[in-house]
Amino acid sequence: MTTTTAIDQVIHLRRTVKPVFMNGDRIPDAVIGELLELANWAPTHAHTEPWYFVVYAGNAVQQFCHDHAEHYRLHTPADRFTTAAYEKLDTMGKTASHVIALCMRRGDNPKIPEQEELIASACAGQNILLAAAARRLAVYWGTGGMTYHPAMKEYLGLQEADKVLGFLYLGYADGALAPGKRIVPMDKKVRWVG
Repeated sequence: MTTTTAIDQVIHLRRTVKPVFMNGDRIPDAVIGELLELANWAPTHAHTEPWYFVVYAGNAVQQFCHDHAEHYRLHTPADRFTTAAYEKLDTMGKTASHVIALCMRRGDNPKIPEQEELIASACAGQNILLAAAARRLAVYWGTGGMTYHPAMKEYLGLQEADKVLGFLYLGYADGALAPGKRIVPMDKKVRWVG
């Protein structure tokens, strides 16, 4: 298999696997380290490298999920709070091996637009997704609960200008992954000029 074919295959086979479908088996920390090293090779304007990760492993995974649920309970207005959402946040760590908070740390170069820093950090997240797929790991990029709330930035030790892009729940899943699908045809997404 050529390098191009292997990359194409990983991109086509990458799937979102929610923690409820993970089996609880633990990924070696060294493998998570490999994913983070590959994330570090995301494109970056002016070498600002704005991505920042907080990795939860071992017992810290369930503690993080419980803390996330508690932040949701404490900071959600009563008319929007649901027990189902609380329980979902609280139990996501029961089958996930690791949780990685994917963040953007804003640099001090005012010439670099925030949007470019966000995009670079999202590219680092995509590198993790693809590297995980190549290793047959299950990954879910979650953005629910308190992901974008200021309380979560404080919990993660971020500054005011920093952003949380989501939480990557990683683990193993039994059985075959669901087939992929795209709903909008390519000719509706592309306009060729020239």
